[in-house]
Amino acid sequence: MARINSLNILLTTEGKDKLAEEYGKVIENVQKACISQNIKNVDLSGDPTSGTVEAKRFANTGSSAYGTARAAGKGVAASAEPVTVAINTDRELINEVEDKDARLYGVDRLISRKAAQNEKSMQRELERAFFAEAATAGTELTTEAPGPAQILEDLIQAVETVQNDFVDGVERDMINVILTPAMYGAVRVYLDSVENNSEREAYALYHGAKVYSSVYLPEGYDAIAMADGSIAQPVLPTVAPAEKIPLSNAYAFGLFFSYGTKAVMPDLIFTLPQEASE
Repeated sequence: MARINSLNILLTTEGKDKLAEEYGKVIENVQKACISQNIKNVDLSGDPTSGTVEAKRFANTGSSAYGTARAAGKGVAASAEPVTVAINTDRELINEVEDKDARLYGVDRLISRKAAQNEKSMQRELERAFFAEAATAGTELTTEAPGPAQILEDLIQAVETVQNDFVDGVERDMINVILTPAMYGAVRVYLDSVENNSEREAYALYHGAKVYSSVYLPEGYDAIAMADGSIAQPVLPTVAPAEKIPLSNAYAFGLFFSYGTKAVMPDLIFTLPQEASE
């Protein structure tokens, strides 16, 4: 697309296409960059535009003696626990730019810079909301492990050994542990000090579980462990078309987005308060 030099063109088809192109990248990049995107529950039903969607957890079905279904004339009914996720947080990232700025920088460059800023803002908000829900819904871990690596293993086992009507243990490749940079660094220092450590080159996995470092954990927590799909966070983004601001030589454009965050499997979330790791 040729360089856009005037803000007036934002009101034309070419300008709208440019905004859609740049903010389409924002939406895509946010989904890729967020740790939560790799973890969250996406098995949702319903129409998001109605304001809610639903996740379901199906209870385990135990085996019966052969002939039980024949005698009863039916099988065991599937038992499901519905979890309603309200899309109840409405946000906007609206930018105002002056025509004089467009003359200095060019509209293309202005749009790209603003879109990049919006991308980071959206990412921060979604990550913080996701981990705040995990901290609220999860179970605080009590551990007497003597060091960070042992504490990390206790977190992994806390998720791995859950048994109830819905789950009979969790495979380690389905477990995620998110650490503060300080906690991550402490574990990393320990691992680096261990001679012939097999985890030295690939700390993305620790004893089979996925490990992340994040600056977005709620204050007061050093780590959160959860199984894949434990939290749902549907997001509805919409590009805000450019509009002339009345009685000015400025234009506004950006992004609207709505989202909801809800623990679907709180029993598979464990948290580590800071005092527990000190």
